[in-house]
Amino acid sequence: MTNTENTNWGQSVTAVVIKDNKVLLARHTYGGGKGMLIIPGGYVEKDESPQAAVIREFKEETNITIQPKSIIGIRFNMHDWYVAFSADYVSGTAHSDGDENDLVIWTDIDEALSRDDVPELTKSLIKCAISSNGLEQIDYNGNNPPCSLYGIIKDIE
Repeated sequence: MTNTENTNWGQSVTAVVIKDNKVLLARHTYGGGKGMLIIPGGYVEKDESPQAAVIREFKEETNITIQPKSIIGIRFNMHDWYVAFSADYVSGTAHSDGDENDLVIWTDIDEALSRDDVPELTKSLIKCAISSNGLEQIDYNGNNPPCSLYGIIKDIE
């Protein structure tokens, strides 16, 4: 589980990882998502970028190494924010961490979108991942590195 002393409770991340027309899902073991198949993710640690956090969370929870590509969704509320990436599968064999989840599976996309044990947020983010390119990371050197900028770049004629 999360290192509570180093956790930034106001920032969380997730990613949709698709390989061979299958999406990686984990069955949650606690809270409101208990028993549901969700896309893995978690909280950002202090002094950690969202990209590094999603890579770490996937490795910890699923044994899968990923590479975030684009931002496909952002959820804000009065207390925190949640960034969803699309990500490439890099390596690893999926298995449960035995703590935050008790099952990690590659599920056919159409099956995931029709299952009753996949929550609406997960379904919405899967749809975002398969229907758009999202906001792409743009090279940017800010005044206080490391910095990230995501946006849509169109060719200027």
